[in-house]
Amino acid sequence: MIHDLVTTNRSYRRFHQDRPIDEATLRELVDLARLSPSAANLQPLKYMISATPRKNEVIFPTLAWAGYLKDWPGPAEGERPAAYITILGDTDISKGFGCDHGIVCQSILLGAAEKGIGGCIIGSIDRERLRAGLDIPERYEILLVIALGYPSEKVVLDELGTDGGIRYYRDASDVHHVPKRSLDDVIVG
Repeated sequence: MIHDLVTTNRSYRRFHQDRPIDEATLRELVDLARLSPSAANLQPLKYMISATPRKNEVIFPTLAWAGYLKDWPGPAEGERPAAYITILGDTDISKGFGCDHGIVCQSILLGAAEKGIGGCIIGSIDRERLRAGLDIPERYEILLVIALGYPSEKVVLDELGTDGGIRYYRDASDVHHVPKRSLDDVIVG
């Protein structure tokens, strides 16, 4: 059911790095993105996939992880993503990408969740370092990176506390908690 996929699709940040994701799986996920709606049907998004340790080592240090976890530098060796999909906007097709990259990220991550793969959408990117490391031509705007792997952490959804705090956190057992507003709080009128 879609409800189960949506609740399973969390922002996972720690993975079983030794469990590879093959290129065919990444291509299947990009195909879901390709088939997703696009404003004015321009289809300006392009994708770079990575599933090799060498290429992953170029991508990993260009990303910032978990802004609310100030003392956590990101996944340790052995917990890093097994694959990445870098989402690019082709400026030869369009100068603006609206919400297309958000739509395709959801399609990719729901497809990944169906396969037992977790992911994290990352927008905090050292774009120039990534551009240089992957030799990305200037015509492509680097929009987002999706980190993918088989999750090695537990992520749970919690009701928002009475203090209204929305910051995710890890408890003493290293379980990642994500507070969510109630349905009545998000419906207006």
